[in-house]
This record gives sequence, structure tokens and C-alpha cells, in this order.
Amino acid sequence: MIDVLLPVFNAASTVAEAIESVRRQTVAEQRIIVIDDGSTDHTPEILAGLARQDSRITVLRQRNGGIVDALNAGLERCAGTFIARQDADDISDASRLAMQLDYLERHPDCVAVSGAVRHIDETGRRTGNTQYFASPDAADARWAPSREPYLCHPFLMVRREAMQSVGGYRHVHNSEDTDLYWRLSERGRLHNLDLPIGDYRMHAGSISGGSIANGRIMALSSQLAGVSALRRKEGRPDLRFDREMIAEYRRVPTLSGLYELGRQQLDKAEAEYLRLAMAAKLLELTSYRPYELELDDCVFIREARDGLQRLTAANRTEFHRLHAAAVARLLKRGQMREAAALAPPSLYAPAAARLAAMALPGSLRHVLIRPRERRRKLTDGAVSRR
Repeated sequence: MIDVLLPVFNAASTVAEAIESVRRQTVAEQRIIVIDDGSTDHTPEILAGLARQDSRITVLRQRNGGIVDALNAGLERCAGTFIARQDADDISDASRLAMQLDYLERHPDCVAVSGAVRHIDETGRRTGNTQYFASPDAADARWAPSREPYLCHPFLMVRREAMQSVGGYRHVHNSEDTDLYWRLSERGRLHNLDLPIGDYRMHAGSISGGSIANGRIMALSSQLAGVSALRRKEGRPDLRFDREMIAEYRRVPTLSGLYELGRQQLDKAEAEYLRLAMAAKLLELTSYRPYELELDDCVFIREARDGLQRLTAANRTEFHRLHAAAVARLLKRGQMREAAALAPPSLYAPAAARLAAMALPGSLRHVLIRPRERRRKLTDGAVSRR
């Protein structure tokens, strides 16, 4: 009935607990397909021991090639009606698969489902935060940054037929899940359950949270995924996402350099949008990731503001809010040079107001932050460790 797809790389400290959370599911008719992507720690020995204990576990070992190659290798072995995802450091509730299976069987128009998650720290302790996700129906590839049809990737369940029809994962580096959801949404409806279905581990070692360099790559790739979706919708040739491009991305240290690489396949209007959308996405990422804008990022974002007139009034308002918040953070951290490079004079007043709010006690600050902004912090879809 269900094939659970679990890629792993050097996760000896957490993989046994993650797999155990799948083994104890109330849905017994399942296989657990583990792809060891060239681990160099004790992960292979742990996986071998678990496979001896449970015949439902199949372990595939391959040379390290990255998350996309690992997932696609696992997909080739999937034969169940449904495919579920699980990461090697997250924990599924015992009823997770049953809840998702029930929803998909009752809603034949839906091709993929995920749900809310509780946050745990590196040691596995719950932080007290539960994250809910916006409806994928609100997706908008013309917004800057694009509003993704987002599902929490480590807790995804998808119909295998739909996954096969879109060709599996593509090399949209650090945003392969975003690209997958745009393509799945062309096959049917996506849905986020309003109930928590597992524990999501928050740690600085994740790809998306690891560094500003990864954030820049995500800012490019996620927005190219949106442009790609628009092209398909308009019947135009799709963008190419080559495996080899990640090496080029990693050699480019600046947002402006990544933009020059990303715009090569685009026409003039798409390139103008990409510049603004990348700026907005990095502002969004740094609002909750454990890294901050650097000087070159600030210069790029300041210059990208020249294209704000192409956005709707509501989108401009959101961009201004993210921009002012970034200036306030930089001022609070004492990064005066970066703040000056990022802020036009029109942002001085809102940034000063935010900086003053940051100095208030937590209860007062909570009241002053607009409810809409609080909701966005809860529903932002970019928490997946890409």
C-alpha cells in the first residue's frame, strides 16, 4: 500500500529513532526504502542491523550524489499505491500514515498531502513551537517571492502515479521540493492537514539553515522553479535544471553572480522578475534563518528595488515590510555599513520603529507586531531542510 522513502547521509545519531517511528505506524502494510547516500559514519552498520530485525526495510547504498539522486534511486524501487517521505532526523507520529492515507482515499482529487509539525531541537526535545502551513491553493508564481504550493517535505505522502507522471525530482538545487510541488499541482490538488503529524528537527546543520551561501542558492533556485511553472502554464518551453550547475553555484560567492547565472535561460521580463524575486526571497529567508545579509546582498537588494513598480500594491507592501525588518535587524546587530547599503531614506522611519519594538518586553512586542505578520511566521513554507 505505502512505500516510505528515507534518504540518509551520516545520520548515525538519529536514523534509528526516525526509522522506528515509521515501523510503529498503525498502518502495517508498508515498506521502508532507505537510500544510504554514501555515509562515512556508523550509519551503514545501524541500517544493516535494522534491516535484519524487520523484513519491511530495504537498504540501498550508493556513492554520495546528493538528495535528488538518492530520492530518484529510491523512487525506482517504489511499487506501492502511495509514496511517503521521511527524513533521517525527524519523527513521525504513530498515526501519521493512517491520517494521510485516510485523507487521500476520501479525496481522489488530491494527489499529495502533508501536515503541521512540532519543532524539536538537536537533542530531540520539543521546543514548544508547532508550525502550520498555508493552503497550497494560495500559490502564486507571479508574486515576489513566489508563493509556493508548499507541503512539509519530510512528512509528504503522494500518489505514486502522480509522482511518476511528473518524472520524480529534478536538480533544482536546495529547492527540489518546491519544484516538485509546482509540477504536482498541475496533476491535482495539494493539501496540508491542520493537525501535527510529527516532530521536525531544527538545527544549524541543515542545508537550508547552514549558511547564507545556501540561502542565496535557495533564493535563486526557488524562484526559477516558479518561473518554470509559469512557462509550463503558458505552453512555453520549460527551463533546464542541470545536475552540473550546483558546482557553478557554489563557485559564485554573491547574489548578483548567482543572478547572472540564473538569468541566462530567461527573456527580459523574466530576468527583471527574477532579480526582484531573488531579493525578496533572501529577505524572507534571513527573517527566520540563523544567518544574516552581507554587504553584497544588501547592495543587490537595494538596487533590485528599482523594479518594485512591476508588483501589485499588496506585494509592494509585503516587500517593504521584509525590507524594513532586515534594516532593523542589521541596526540591532551593529552592522551599520550593511544597514546603510540596504536602506533607502524612505525606510529609515519604519526601520527605526521596528528597532524600538525589538527593545520592548516580549509581551508588548507581541502586541505591536501585526497579527498578519505573526501568522506569516507560522505559515511560511520555507522551513524544509533543502
